[in-house]
Amino acid sequence: MAKLKPSKGAPYARILGVGGYRPTRVVPNEVILEKIDSSDEWIRSRSGIETRHWANAEETVAAMSIEASGKAIADAGISAEQIGGVIVSTVSHFKQTPAVATEIADKLGTNKAAAFDISAGCAGFGYGLTLAKGMIVEGSAEYVLVIGVERLSDLTDLEDRATAFLFGDGAGAVVVGPSQEPRIGPTVWGSEGDKSETIKQTLAWNEYDSSTDKFPAITQEGQAVFRWAVFEMAKVAQQALDAAGITPDELDVFIPHQANERIIDSMVKTLKLPEHVKVARDVRTTGNTSAASIPLAMERLLATGEAKSGDTALVIGFGAGLVYAATVVTLP
Repeated sequence: MAKLKPSKGAPYARILGVGGYRPTRVVPNEVILEKIDSSDEWIRSRSGIETRHWANAEETVAAMSIEASGKAIADAGISAEQIGGVIVSTVSHFKQTPAVATEIADKLGTNKAAAFDISAGCAGFGYGLTLAKGMIVEGSAEYVLVIGVERLSDLTDLEDRATAFLFGDGAGAVVVGPSQEPRIGPTVWGSEGDKSETIKQTLAWNEYDSSTDKFPAITQEGQAVFRWAVFEMAKVAQQALDAAGITPDELDVFIPHQANERIIDSMVKTLKLPEHVKVARDVRTTGNTSAASIPLAMERLLATGEAKSGDTALVIGFGAGLVYAATVVTLP
């Protein structure tokens, strides 16, 4: 049996830079209320959402990703040519093939970087981060760009009272690179496919008939999703802390998926996070941007000074599938 050469990757990986892009159009709850029987007070009390951003025709999945990625690359202090991998998590790029990651890698000016898309819903950023970490430690890339991007306004039924107010558009990106110290903890991830019907697309693309059907949209069973997120995801978050050898008292920042502020509040309470822990609440002005929500929230916390470089943060994403991913990271 031939003996293979060992890989020459870095001992560990870390996030080196972060960038975000929010579409220029800001949509208040009043616009949503034009199509559903509800109120601004009801939307805020149920979700915490006040506004969200919706993309225009030019703000495509690729265009938003390139904007966010350029900022992340500059923040990391490297050049695009040094990027060896581009991972894009999205559920709203409507071309099955080719992967939008290949277009992004080319337009950013990478040197033929490995590029691929993943579909892991609101846990997609965590999945991508874990894959990037593995690539760096294995040695197949020195720097990897992880992008979470969505145009969920394209998949929103504005007449669905349960979901019309939830979704927004945007892109968040991070550069992951080598580290001599552990700066991305073990990932606690998984799926519960028996619950896949609780969040789903209303119609498969091959079932859609434009002459009779509404355009496919995302629908969910709100109460079932809420209970699962509050009770089960708090357990996963605790498991991620345990895996990293971190106690809640040692945390500086908590960045959960920005799905619903009531879910965020419940997780903070269940985890018994101390008062000093900064909690991301980007959902209020950005809405639920699925795979983009964690990097966008991370970027905003750092930009506003609520969090700082070197802080220890717990991140957790959860959503359609049902899938989840949680880890502890050091902020860039």
